[in-house]
Amino acid sequence: MRFVINNPFLDPDRQGELYGNTARLASRSSALMRAKTAGRPVPETIVQLAQAHRAGSDRRPGLVADIGCGRGTSSRVLAQQLKPQRLVGIDASPALVTAARSRVSHHPGTQVAFLQGDFHHLPLSDDSCELAVAAFCLYHSPDPGRAIAEIARSLAPGGLAVLVTKALDSYSDMDALIATAGLDPHAERHESLYATAHGGNLADLAQSALDVVAVEHEEHRFEFSGLDHAAEYLATNPKYDLAPGLYGNPGALAAALHEWHPDKPITTTSVITYVVACSVGGRT
Repeated sequence: MRFVINNPFLDPDRQGELYGNTARLASRSSALMRAKTAGRPVPETIVQLAQAHRAGSDRRPGLVADIGCGRGTSSRVLAQQLKPQRLVGIDASPALVTAARSRVSHHPGTQVAFLQGDFHHLPLSDDSCELAVAAFCLYHSPDPGRAIAEIARSLAPGGLAVLVTKALDSYSDMDALIATAGLDPHAERHESLYATAHGGNLADLAQSALDVVAVEHEEHRFEFSGLDHAAEYLATNPKYDLAPGLYGNPGALAAALHEWHPDKPITTTSVITYVVACSVGGRT
């Protein structure tokens, strides 16, 4: 009997569907960013935390690694604002690595490279990184502690890691919208997509291999203009058991939502957690 994995972020059979091309992630990000009404931009916040806590922050870092770099959004900000000597973006998806290469051009004085790799076995030398960033990726691991141990291995003495995740109940208002419309009656009872590495456990996970120096939680708020806008996001969410033709089809999903809900703005929230940690013994 085939074992069924209920959390799509942990199902290896669904990774091609989720990240085999850039369209789903780009559509999801676009819908969320157009809805956002409160919360600091995450890439810029990562830079601010790195500058506040990195030893020798008055000089350019050597190697910066953007782990789970996706389409390169954070990589571009890290290159522009930190101006490291080298920046390496790493992602398991070949399609996302290709997209990152096309979106993040060469920055004067910074050697930029993007590599396909597994964050459980990072293509980085021991003690090589002054800064390692892992934003919105650790919950794709059934054992995120292994990935954090790899980050710890790659950090140079005094090196810094900035880990970023979301709360377990992120976007729960959207789950209710789907459930009350009858499109997935169990939407509110599905396991959180962020179950393995979330705001409630990330600091403890990091502490197993690193010295945690700061933890910040910040609520991000989103207001979707109406059902059509909400459907752009919801149609990209693999969490729901939708009828055929609705997943990946915002127009059809919007039409189904209109049958059950009045068209009005929809608000939801997600608490973003930042954990800043350094290599063990890296602070005196």
